Amino acid sequence: MDTTCSICHRHAPAEHYLCDACQYRLRTWLREIPQHLPLLRDMLRPDTGPAQRGGSGRAHSPLPVDVRVLDLLGPGHAVPWVDAHGDQTGGVPLGPLLYGWARYIASELPSVHRDEHGTVRIQPCTGPWARRGADVPAWCTWLQAYLPYAARQSWAHAMYEQLEDVVHRIRWLTHTRPGSRSMDAPCPGCEGFALQEREDELHITCKVCPVRLTREQYADHRAVVMPGLVRTALLMQAAREQARQTAA
Repeated sequence: MDTTCSICHRHAPAEHYLCDACQYRLRTWLREIPQHLPLLRDMLRPDTGPAQRGGSGRAHSPLPVDVRVLDLLGPGHAVPWVDAHGDQTGGVPLGPLLYGWARYIASELPSVHRDEHGTVRIQPCTGPWARRGADVPAWCTWLQAYLPYAARQSWAHAMYEQLEDVVHRIRWLTHTRPGSRSMDAPCPGCEGFALQEREDELHITCKVCPVRLTREQYADHRAVVMPGLVRTALLMQAAREQARQTAA
């Protein structure tokens, strides 16, 4: 039975709570996060600028670290504290968030092993294990491997939303955004030149109408329409050149 994506509410594969496009976006976030770590660590240093007169200066010593980055890279809990007084900022740190999801996924999977007598034992998994260590890149790789399982669970939307939030926090600090480019072929829906490709999106989308194309569909569409557009452009250029020569 087909299902609906719990994020974008589009068609999802049978027994899935995330569609292919949302799974692709989630996977690209997990690949992107480790790439920000060197820049974030470089930002984790004191502001040593001198105090100045006026509104932009400070009359006290700077904090020893950038607390916004510390909030991401420091220790913490996998779930946010209940903020009874409303005076907390930031969110769940990156490492505890990733490990928390890995631990939760592992707790739902059975652990199979043979005891000293050769008998197969099946019991709950005691926790996740990553071959590459226990840091942020390792847990990002671990979660990518188990994403097909997560996409079939009712809590997949919570994992998606929390990772989306942490990626937005990272991009806001590092002033980065996903790479994108405008496509040269017109949209097959509205015929406008508004198709755009983003590196974190599975589909090429139109900024004007709801058209979404896979890269294979766009390549087929471009192969059909571009020869005629190029021929028209050459004819128009030749006509302009002839008109210029006549006027001269």
